[in-house]
Amino acid sequence: MSELLTGAQILRRTLADPGGAIMPFYDALHGQDAVRHILVRHEQAAAHAADGYARAGNRVGVCVATSGPGATNLVTGLAAAHMDGSPVLAITGQVARPMLGRDAFQETDVVGVTMPVTKHNVLVRDVADLADDVREAMAIAMEGRPGPVLVDVPKDVQNQKAEYKVSGPGFQGLGKPRHLKPDTQDVENAIQQAAHLIAEAERPLLMIGRGVIVSGAYAEVRRLAERTGMPVITTLLGISGFPQEHPLHLGMPGMHGEVHINKAIQTADLIVGIGLRFDDRVTGNTATFAPRAKIVHIDIEAAAIGRTVGVAVGIVGDARSVVQRLLAAVEPRNCMAWRTEIGGLMRQREESFAGGLSPDVILGQHQMWIAQRYPFQRPNTHITSGGLGAMGFAVPAAMGVHLARPDEPVWALSGDGGFQMNMAEIATMVQEGLEVKLAIFNNGYLGMVRQWQQFFHGGRYSSTPIWSPDYVKLAAAYGIPGWRVDHASQVEDALRRANETPGPALVELVIEQEANVFPMIVPGGSLSEPLEAAPA
Repeated sequence: MSELLTGAQILRRTLADPGGAIMPFYDALHGQDAVRHILVRHEQAAAHAADGYARAGNRVGVCVATSGPGATNLVTGLAAAHMDGSPVLAITGQVARPMLGRDAFQETDVVGVTMPVTKHNVLVRDVADLADDVREAMAIAMEGRPGPVLVDVPKDVQNQKAEYKVSGPGFQGLGKPRHLKPDTQDVENAIQQAAHLIAEAERPLLMIGRGVIVSGAYAEVRRLAERTGMPVITTLLGISGFPQEHPLHLGMPGMHGEVHINKAIQTADLIVGIGLRFDDRVTGNTATFAPRAKIVHIDIEAAAIGRTVGVAVGIVGDARSVVQRLLAAVEPRNCMAWRTEIGGLMRQREESFAGGLSPDVILGQHQMWIAQRYPFQRPNTHITSGGLGAMGFAVPAAMGVHLARPDEPVWALSGDGGFQMNMAEIATMVQEGLEVKLAIFNNGYLGMVRQWQQFFHGGRYSSTPIWSPDYVKLAAAYGIPGWRVDHASQVEDALRRANETPGPALVELVIEQEANVFPMIVPGGSLSEPLEAAPA
């Protein structure tokens, strides 16, 4: 079954079917309802929104931009998706093929520009290849470790016509080999080695990352922890991969991890890492990381294993399937003496967070506070820019989360600096009827940078004080309700009222200007040497 369609119509149909320079594509969108288009106010927001949609929905999120500045504005969002393993498809318009290489108006080599921050990208040179190029890109975005892809479509290709064929079920791309499957026997041997190490360990830890969330391995990881008694540590991107109120859950490790968690890492004799990169914010100085521990590393990306820390056992594979096999190999135990030892190091926090904030999209100094203290219980309800740490991520990403999960409450938690980078997207929320709640932590500073200036630059606050508009009046200007909270006793009521209000709503939380995130590991320092107060 085939039809004669223009390239623009093929683009639209390829996105709808199962499985400037961009004007022809937008023309093809007119009068159809198979593809819902959300017009954002800035292309960076489009990429972040597609990223939020992809993470919350476990499927490809799509963003579209025109050539030149439109395409280059996507780069930050694609880099964020690349660092965190999120399947985003970017479709960009390009100048007509005869104009390529001639410095035509708004011509940019977007394939070259985005090559370092995408899994795959392609310039479509023939309309006959367009549908398969898009399908191939989407398959690559989802396979293995997910990530962003880009398809650059010249304007004349969008206007050309070609036969369009609907892809059959189970389309797997064009059959190009892109990664080697691990040898089954090698995996089985590695699983037996890992099970043996778990049985012998006196102080084992289970450390999980975003790979657990991507694979949906929640139940399997929980059963592994309960069967072996291993305490569970969740990285920033692993938060909500394990219930935070579970008795085996410890919390987040690394630069802003709690002291008892980092001490446990430094004391452990075994760390079983599942779906994480062991990045520098987790390990601190790798030369001093977990000096007594053997490492078992499970990851779908072979290149990630042993890249940062040495491993005793490396297992390449999907987290869920590997943990299922590991469960069958391990013997029951409880590690009670070790858990009691860790419990003796714990300190009770007085602070708490009220309200139903779930899912949450967060970034900045407040990103660490929420990661440390908010009790995420349900899977995949904590979405944040981890590897890139992109300011301005929260607001547009929350729009994408809402589109993927329209029946759940969605809060975007921002600092006053990050919020102002993409606050124009309130207009998108209003125009498109996107029910996203906005919380702004307002301390009058770029808080995390100010903290570093206080600690490591003699308290010289250079270019970190930041002026803000009246956020309640700003909300009113966009026609949405807003509340200012300047006392802890007001928090619960403001969050409740925002939750009960249909449509977007805004809550400004005025916080202590020089509040700091503790504990903190000095950049490049050891997990054994936390700062628990500002340096004298």
